[in-house]
Order: sequence, then structure tokens, then C-alpha cells
Amino acid sequence: MKRRVSALTLALCLLLTTPVLAAGRPARVKAYDGQFSDLSTDSAFYENVAALYEYGLSVGKADGTFGLRDPVTVGQLLIFTARVRSLWLSGDPESGAASFQTEDQRAWEPYQLYLQAEGVIGAELDGLYTSAATRAQVAHVLASALPEDALPLINDDLVTQGYAARRYITDVTEYTPYYQDILFLYRAGISQGSGADGAFYPQQSITRGALAAMLTRMADPALRITLTWTVEPEVPSAAGTTLSSLVPAGTYIASPATADEMDESIRYMLSSGQSTLTLQYDSLSPVTARKAMEQALATVKTYCEQCYNTVSCTYGADGTLRLTFSAANSGGNLSAYREETMAAALAVHDQLWEDGLLTADMTEREKARVYYTWVCDNCVYDYGASDNSLSHIPYSLFTRGTAVCDGYTGAYNLLLKLEGIQCTALANDEHIWTVATLDGTHVHIDTTWADSGSTIDYTYFAMTPSQSWSHHSW
Repeated sequence: MKRRVSALTLALCLLLTTPVLAAGRPARVKAYDGQFSDLSTDSAFYENVAALYEYGLSVGKADGTFGLRDPVTVGQLLIFTARVRSLWLSGDPESGAASFQTEDQRAWEPYQLYLQAEGVIGAELDGLYTSAATRAQVAHVLASALPEDALPLINDDLVTQGYAARRYITDVTEYTPYYQDILFLYRAGISQGSGADGAFYPQQSITRGALAAMLTRMADPALRITLTWTVEPEVPSAAGTTLSSLVPAGTYIASPATADEMDESIRYMLSSGQSTLTLQYDSLSPVTARKAMEQALATVKTYCEQCYNTVSCTYGADGTLRLTFSAANSGGNLSAYREETMAAALAVHDQLWEDGLLTADMTEREKARVYYTWVCDNCVYDYGASDNSLSHIPYSLFTRGTAVCDGYTGAYNLLLKLEGIQCTALANDEHIWTVATLDGTHVHIDTTWADSGSTIDYTYFAMTPSQSWSHHSW
């Protein structure tokens, strides 16, 4: 009959036989010299399996191999994990489970009882001990195997950023079993995953070679992995955005009778990528045709990022009014000017994000201020502009660095709309400026007047309506 050694006697023996820990860390007690016939020096796991042997955590299989590709059962996982914990705490991989040994036990039972007594696991793996361990189960067991101070989170920020951006560990979600434990292994340098995105493959079984790598990183801090992931600030792509896509779709109303109905028809035209609008009235005179034309032009100018600031019309006795919108002095080049304006605005958007001047955690107000600064820094007022100058459209600001108020406002509104910020233009007889909704607050912004001095004047940024009225009524 086997005689059980008392826990007290065993503890006394361990005090005499435990190797001295170097600087509080486990010591390697023997040297690996080719003991495993299936472990070649070019194996990806050579260093780890050799270390596993040297720490006394494994002597391999009875046939003289380590079994690099063999799957690991849950019971075997508990045996290895208990040895690592015991090694770290006492210097002896077997001392922890020794006091739980009894007759007629299955191989993993004393290790299981030791880990349960230490609070490393509960009963969640009961009944699974002969099943192949999934990698998620491995993470769950290893994550609690050592004291907290034994596993500093050397990759904490990088893993948080990479995982949050969904660039790394993309096969693990909040619905993955033990996903927090999986992320912990990356944070602590125990796992780096596989492939360019650091995939973990949580539901796959684990081989003895792969487990050896994790175990020895637990035992030896020198083997832990400092991740070198590249987590660039994510630049929201605005590629493919067009001027027409920035206009909320409107409903075509053939005979608009109110300002709101005219806005619907104008938005229908702009969002369709058109520059002509045909309206139908019961009858038209030169006076009523002109009034309809002026109302349509005033409405188009509220979308001044679209580069339209003039209108011509034809009308017939049958009440048909055909409006054609363009830009003064654009000749036949307006289509090209619009394309260049859009391309330039996209380039500004992308550059500000790439430079980190715009970030995902910014409020709309903060983003609008960045663009306010950019417009003022990259434009000068065109004091020589005539009524027919291209300085009246945003094309001039983006390509020539000169503009007047409608060019300033059009360029600024275009940039805001690339961020999804709601805005329009408001005008009186002499001036035009931006009205926007920033974080739910209605504000007025005047980039033109902000750029009228030697330095940027932020007085005109995010004004209340009453503040704006004091500068320019409408």
C-alpha cells in the first residue's frame, strides 16, 4: 500500500531540497541536451521546450519524444499549469500538488485539487479533463496561474489600442469564451497570436509545442514577448465622397410655393448631381419668373460648398421655368473646378487625421475649430476680387489660397460636412458665413472675419446667434 506523506513532512523536505531562486524567479535545475528525439534546433518551439525541460516542468513522453504536435487534454493542461504555479511560488514544480496526492487518483487530480484550492480554477472544467483543451480554456487557466505581480502587463496599451481598432486579435470578440483571459495573455507577453493580425484561434485545440511556449513565458520573464504591433491612429476614410452626396436628398416639387418647398427642390437637384432645375407654374411673367429665380439662387447659396453662385433661366408661356446654375467666370470649366475642390478637401481631411490634429475622441466643436484654424492659415482675403472672380467659390481657396466670404464659407462648410457636421450658409446683403450644429448646439462661425487680422481671431468661432447678430444682422 502506498503511504501518503504528510503535508508537514513534505514541507520540511522541500525546504531542504528546493533550489535557490535567482532574484525571486524560478531557477533552471538541469540542462537540455537533446533529450527529446522529435525536437530539432530549427523548431519554432525549440527554446521553449528546452526551457520546459530545464525548469523540471516536463520530462517528455515514454518513447523519448516530447510530442510537439500532440493535442493537450484539459487534465494535462492542469498538470502543467499547477507545476508552473508551484515552481514560481516554491521553486519546486511538484510541491504544490504533493499534499493533494492520494491513492487511486487519476494523473491530473492532485494538480486539479491544488489549483482549485489556490483559487486558480473552480468547477467550470469538471467533466472535461479527458477532452482536448481549447486555446480559450488554456487562456482561462493560465490567466490566473501566477500572482498578479508576477505577470506585469508589458503590452497593455498596445493590446488595448490594437484590439479596440479591430486590427489585431480580430477572431476574439466579447462573445468568445474567456475573452478577457485571452487578451490578458497578450497584455502580459504570454501570447502573440498567429499571422499579421495576431489571431488567437480560441476554439481550436492546442498542441504540446504551443502550450510549452506559453508555459515557459510564464516561468521565465526573459522569454515573454514584447509586441511590435503597429497601431496607427485610424483615419476615417472619406474616399468616394462627392459634392452631391453631401446634400440630404430632397423631394422634387414642381411648383414650390414656400422657401421650404424650394429647398426641397434644390436639394433634389444638388443631391442628384444636376445643375439644372425645371419648375412648372400655372403662368409666368417676367416679374414672377425673376422672383422664382432669385429665390432659387438664394437657396443654392446656402449650399455654397457646391460652387454655384449664378443662375440663368428660360421660361415659356406654358409656365415652364428652366433654371441653370453655374459660377461666375468659370466658363465651361465648372465641372472640373468642382472635382478639384472635392479632391482638395478630401486631401485636407486625410492629412489632418494622419497628422493627429483630428482624432476620434474629439467633439464636433473641437473638430470644427481645427478646420477653422486650417482655413485661416491657408487663405488670404482677395481684396481685389470682382463680382465675377473665382474667389467667390471654394475652388479658389483650395487651389489658389485666396477667397472672399462665400469662398471661405463654402470651403469651410465642405470640410465640416466631410466630418458629418450639419451646417449651412447664412447671408445678408453684404456677407455670408456658416451656421452649424456642434454637439447639439446651434452656432454661427465666420472664417472670413476670423482671418481679417495678422492673427486668427477666435471671437468669431462658435458664436451664439445673439453674438453673431451683434456683428452682422440678417
